[in-house]
Amino acid sequence: MKLRNLSITCLSLIVAAFAAPAFADSEPGFLLTGTAKDFDTYFPSYLANGYFSTMTSARGTEGNMAYMVAFMDYAKDDIARPAAIPGWSEIDYNPGGGWLNSTRLAPQIFADYTQTLNMHDATLTTSYRFVYANKSTDVKVTTFVSQAANHLAATHLSITPQFDGSVQLTFPIRLWSEHAPRFPIGKMTGDEMIAAVIASGQTLDNKPIPMSDRDAVWYHGVTHVSGADGDAKDLTLWLDGRAEQGLSMAEAAAISLPPGLNIEDMKLEKGAYKLSLNLTAKVEKGKTYTFTKYIAMSRENWGGDAKATLDLAKAARATGFDKLLAAHQAAWHELWKSDILVDGDANVQKAIHSDLYYLLSNTTVGTAWPMGACALTPNYAGHAFWDSDSWVFPSLLLLHPERAKPIVMFRQRTMQPARARAKQYGVEGTMYPWESDPETGVDHTPHFAYEVYREIHVNADIAIAQWQYYLASDDKTWLKQYGWPVISGVAQFWVSRVTYDKDHDRYEIHHVTSPDEAYNDVPNDSFTNAAARKALNIAVAAAKIVDEKADPKWADVAGKMYIPFKESEQRHLDFDESVPHDKITWMGSSLAWLMYPNLDLPMSPQVRKNDFDFQLNELKVHGDDPNEMMMVMLAVAAAEVGDAKAAGEWIQRNLVGFLKPPFNVRTETVANNAGYILATSAGFVQSFVYGLTGLRIDDNGLTEAYAPALPPEWKSLTLKHISFRGKHYDITVARDANGKTKLTRKAV
Repeated sequence: MKLRNLSITCLSLIVAAFAAPAFADSEPGFLLTGTAKDFDTYFPSYLANGYFSTMTSARGTEGNMAYMVAFMDYAKDDIARPAAIPGWSEIDYNPGGGWLNSTRLAPQIFADYTQTLNMHDATLTTSYRFVYANKSTDVKVTTFVSQAANHLAATHLSITPQFDGSVQLTFPIRLWSEHAPRFPIGKMTGDEMIAAVIASGQTLDNKPIPMSDRDAVWYHGVTHVSGADGDAKDLTLWLDGRAEQGLSMAEAAAISLPPGLNIEDMKLEKGAYKLSLNLTAKVEKGKTYTFTKYIAMSRENWGGDAKATLDLAKAARATGFDKLLAAHQAAWHELWKSDILVDGDANVQKAIHSDLYYLLSNTTVGTAWPMGACALTPNYAGHAFWDSDSWVFPSLLLLHPERAKPIVMFRQRTMQPARARAKQYGVEGTMYPWESDPETGVDHTPHFAYEVYREIHVNADIAIAQWQYYLASDDKTWLKQYGWPVISGVAQFWVSRVTYDKDHDRYEIHHVTSPDEAYNDVPNDSFTNAAARKALNIAVAAAKIVDEKADPKWADVAGKMYIPFKESEQRHLDFDESVPHDKITWMGSSLAWLMYPNLDLPMSPQVRKNDFDFQLNELKVHGDDPNEMMMVMLAVAAAEVGDAKAAGEWIQRNLVGFLKPPFNVRTETVANNAGYILATSAGFVQSFVYGLTGLRIDDNGLTEAYAPALPPEWKSLTLKHISFRGKHYDITVARDANGKTKLTRKAV
């Protein structure tokens, strides 16, 4: 069977499998709505299914940047960065006085405006009355990227003109040009990059919403279109393209028109920057006309060429919008069977749902792709950091283990580049990069940030995630085939990277970058040393399970690993006391990360409290515009020390400033507007999954390692339908009749 016929057959089966009756309206906790008040500060969200995306825009009809998973541009002297795929979501409309997408946003022009991101259905619906040039039209547009049929998306536009006459509509695919100026970031120092940015008339200063201070360097890569065409009679468009020195891709559109539409003219437009079908039609006052643009998307190793992709788009059109939407909604409703429910705070509940929505929108199943630090956007150049293993992975592991799994599979798939990198730096085993290309796993850290080659805790983070997947799945076959090679390779790295201090009979790790990255060449960073010790102990334990021989050095180094500690204050140090701890940083200190759920460094309750108190003080004294990766973890730390009230307060703090309206897009800091940071969404989710519950995944199972904590104003917290070792549970934190907070598990 040919690929395109097989794909069409699969589409029919998918739609049939997810076919379902109409669903009730979503709960308010799943709805985020923008109004005309948001026009001036509209911070775009995105629609995605893990494979491809589109950004959102206020009118709901504009041409928007779109991206595909691990589809990278490899321009000479630059770092790998996401290549923008041709923009697919646009439909434009002209009632006679001007084009909708070119008319300024104003409440009197876009009357009765609302735009709702329905996170339960993963749809964006925009409605308003377009009033311009003495004509008005009621407009409603819905867009989704299918969760049920991963190659598909659709934009559905309904217009109700309040006049008789001729109107124009256009259904373009936008062919983006290369970003200008483009910088050789692969070889520029930091000073050179800043000078180049200034010379281009830009800055890296904080900017008003929604502009990010990094937009000058976090630009999109380019897709070169090698062939594009269309058929005005068949109402179809298609193209083949290739990312700069990268993979090939294909895109297609099939348009459906309202039955009986009085078409006056239909033309195909082919240009350097736009491929479009343009029509003119007569309309009647008060009559509603509905147009749908069905999109199909493919890339090398995921789908076929333009012809095969066009067949998918045409099959989607034949299926119809309602059935495709119902299948998409049903797939998302299935995902939401696993949820986090808060009884007592509607704002927290909505924030949880928005963070879960953004995480799930970037997941795949059965692949070996990681998640880029900023989802399917060009921020942080789409690279995979420790964010993927230590932040996103744990947040999904209990709720959606099958969607967490690709993250650990990526590290196994990209072991060879990690081995080559270890040789480059004169160490053994595997040495994973700080910034990995999500397609190849090769190091693409910008040259200006080259010193973070010392931020080697990423290797321990990777090994810990592999072990966590095994503990949660109890899959020994997986461990032996996939997890063990990664775990053992990382262990070999650590024993070759440590230095033995004979005078103190201990192992140390020198010349590292702390997670508090302003300290970029320090000895014995506590987080790094503690994580390395855990990774080595994991390797010893894993060897027994897969019947392999552990290197005796693993246990020896782990047993004698030095973790700096100040006896007089009964707390840990960030790193050796010989290094002054006096810089103004995003974090103030990294001691709270010793309490991070995946690491969970053993310590006494008093030391834990002392570490937490020191962290809070340093955040005041040495913190500036704090990074939310620190802020979201403070709720976990507060819960660990038994302060439910403080945990609740830190959760509330994470709702202020970091969530950009109208769609709760999380930014790196309150001020820098660097958006779509999945680690911060994941950290917020971990505040509930591990923080307030006190649960940890360890050798004994899903353990109640800490007493559960419930903020005073809340009635309960429920982890709904979590998965652990093939079984499902509802886990609830609530107060008993005596007011004591307790955790209960119920098999489901």
